[in-house]
Amino acid sequence: MRAVCEDFEAELVEFNGGNSHVHLLVNFPPKVAVSRLVNSLKGVSSRRLRQEFPDLARHYWRAQRLWSGSYFAGSAGGAPLSTVKQYIEQQHRPL
Repeated sequence: MRAVCEDFEAELVEFNGGNSHVHLLVNFPPKVAVSRLVNSLKGVSSRRLRQEFPDLARHYWRAQRLWSGSYFAGSAGGAPLSTVKQYIEQQHRPL
């Protein structure tokens, strides 16, 4: 995730999540389209996870994808970053 963010001149500030989702706090420049960043994060992470954990490929073979096509992106412009970071840290680590 960090390497993909760096390719977009973005900073991965925090990363955590659960069994079925992840939370990322990313600081990125306004020239970056959120949809392109998210699609790249999903594509690269899906490919790497399926390479590292071959059972995932067998489990998701029907869908031909690891992640859902949807995502949620919100702005944290008004909230202190420490609050958002603390929320993400309290989530369960992805498997």
